[in-house]
Amino acid sequence: MTTSPKASLNADYVRIQIGRSQARSMAVSTRGIVAAENPLAAQAGAVVLARGGHAAEAAIAANAVMGVVAPMMNGVGGDLFAIVHDAGTGVVHGLNASGWSAAATSIEFLTARGMQSMPQNGIHSATVPGAVSGWMALHEKFGRLPFDSLLSAAMAHAESGFPVSEITALEWQGSVVQLRDRHAMATFLPGGRAPAAGELFRNPALARTLGAVAKEGGDAFYRGEVATRILACSAEQGGALAAEDFADYQPEWVTPLTTNYRGWDVYEIPPNSQGIAALVMLNILEGFPLAEYGRASAEALHVMIEAKKLAYADMQRHVGDPRFSSVPVEAMLSKAYARERARLIDPRRAQASVDAGALPTHGGDTTYLCAVDAAGNIASLIQSNFANFGSGVVPEGAGFVLQSRGGLFTFDRSHPNALAPRKRPLQTVIPAFMKRDHLSVGFGVMGGWNQPQAHVQVISNIVDHGLNIQQALEAPRFVKLTFPGTDVMIESRVTEAVRETLARRGHEIDLQGEFSNMVGGGQAVMRDARAGINYGGSDPRKDGAAIPEPLL
Repeated sequence: MTTSPKASLNADYVRIQIGRSQARSMAVSTRGIVAAENPLAAQAGAVVLARGGHAAEAAIAANAVMGVVAPMMNGVGGDLFAIVHDAGTGVVHGLNASGWSAAATSIEFLTARGMQSMPQNGIHSATVPGAVSGWMALHEKFGRLPFDSLLSAAMAHAESGFPVSEITALEWQGSVVQLRDRHAMATFLPGGRAPAAGELFRNPALARTLGAVAKEGGDAFYRGEVATRILACSAEQGGALAAEDFADYQPEWVTPLTTNYRGWDVYEIPPNSQGIAALVMLNILEGFPLAEYGRASAEALHVMIEAKKLAYADMQRHVGDPRFSSVPVEAMLSKAYARERARLIDPRRAQASVDAGALPTHGGDTTYLCAVDAAGNIASLIQSNFANFGSGVVPEGAGFVLQSRGGLFTFDRSHPNALAPRKRPLQTVIPAFMKRDHLSVGFGVMGGWNQPQAHVQVISNIVDHGLNIQQALEAPRFVKLTFPGTDVMIESRVTEAVRETLARRGHEIDLQGEFSNMVGGGQAVMRDARAGINYGGSDPRKDGAAIPEPLL
């Protein structure tokens, strides 16, 4: 294991960064901070902190606003995962609020309707939404304020309207093709088109939905008014969702998976999430001196890209809903196994295809946000519709789209991720958390299959190269979204000489812009418990901001 003086983050963490360039400064405060991909969402969370709320409550408030202002990415029709670090006890809690398929659905149910693979849109791609159940679970465990107060900003923005932000307007316009349902078009294409940047958009139907949840909690969504609207929509379109699928659904508190990377404990949500791929990547990379290679060098990028292929091959082969099949988590996270996998990396040549390893015998589109409060509690939360505008299906009068998360199931009956009744699909969305000594960081990078590889790049920027959380988010990234092949997207801020070296090693470079949305956008907060100071960072690839808790 190789370390570098640059990798030692201590009380001089900020001072050693002086003179290094970055597009934005970190937010710094003795009070709380919320980072989200829209300033209105971060502001709503920061106000909750100012009113005495917990970091988890700030995350709920910010998430509710994000569902209003970026409806193509997330909303109450999608799923949610969260990691919450309790500063007082040091416990790291995990929440899996991903919904299941209908009890009446199956591979046979869909093949009888002429489908040969999982549909990627429409009612048959929709699973029970877990986001609202996640809000309720977080509030029950950590709540200090009345639940309805957490949704007040979201309801106001939905009812009165908000000006659409720049990047969101582009993403909205690019997602129009997904809106085939008549209620979806009526809700999200006022006047027959996507709203432009700066144009006011209102969603009174969503305000009513949020109002029902604010008043009645999860009962409104899973047993009451909202469930009735969803089930009527499903029945009209020939879907399999039934009242019992909603009434019986519950989120799950889980123990996050963890590995130690050069002295830092890194946490991810366990399967059915793909978070384990990030930890497998880190274990493989620990055998390479990334600090000596240098940040964004050909040597560092090459081994990271190759480690991604190995980790994703294992994830794709073994991860599914652990309630249906045994996922070999311990074996996949074995350091000895990682060393074996690392030996498969050819330092001079990119591999076009890799297989899942022989394990030891033992044992699209998203929003990410995070919050830290004045006591140092951290909430790391991610929430998604999966594809832009999810299934493209909007229940009449509901104001939100149903997710398409079921599209990730497979028809291969031998695979752990095969479609089955009341099963949760493999999930791409993953929040993250890391800590060492007095420093704790909640972070995440959205973007489908990009997420584990992006997490690893942010972690390496901090641990191997000594960057602060803002610099770690801003630094140029690569992303390989395909599984086989040597293609890889790289931002143009990676030097031409490095790109040419990678090309000589067999990587097919798909050159992106300086700050490309193809590599995802992230947020981060950090707590320095020794100094009692909080920090926030927000990726310039998104419209967002890290906003400190105001003095009210």
